Amino acid sequence: MRLKNAFVFVLFTLILAGFNVARIGAAAEENQPFPSYGSGPVEVRIYTNFFCPPCRAMEPYLEPILKELLEKNAIRLTLVDVPSKRAILFATNFLYALKENNNLEHALRVRNILIEAADNEDMTTQERIEGLFKEKGIPFFIYDVKPAFDRYNALIKEDRVTGTPKCVIVMNGEKTWISGGQHIANTLKALLL
Repeated sequence: MRLKNAFVFVLFTLILAGFNVARIGAAAEENQPFPSYGSGPVEVRIYTNFFCPPCRAMEPYLEPILKELLEKNAIRLTLVDVPSKRAILFATNFLYALKENNNLEHALRVRNILIEAADNEDMTTQERIEGLFKEKGIPFFIYDVKPAFDRYNALIKEDRVTGTPKCVIVMNGEKTWISGGQHIANTLKALLL
């Protein structure tokens, strides 16, 4: 009988410990940064890749539009990095930088630094990206980014994104897909009116 009671106690303790670990893991995942900003009624998801020439060309003229839309509380913005073999290192380090500071200004600054670094063929290792961040004064924290990439992949799948740049706008329950940098900018400008 004592052995049975001891077994039940150990089993109960393990189950309880497992439950607490699961809760802690879920809480940690909730506290991980994700590039989403604003609380407006229109959801805007912008899909890019650090090595996509049209994406890189679009970023500078898109930034002021996004900032204005967010200042007017017109949108909820999510920046989704579409992974590729070359871009995974950059997307990972973008998330590392958000761990230390996840606001739009910082996110855009880090994106611009990484876009510029994508031109450098030597920027192929974690050590080189860390050196770049230190040189530019970008704080970062290395952590497990898998939950963020899982969210990226879920959004990519949900929105059926097969290329970049792409923008998905969800307004009044309706989804609109926009491709191409200039077309995306013009569509988002129209939201300002």
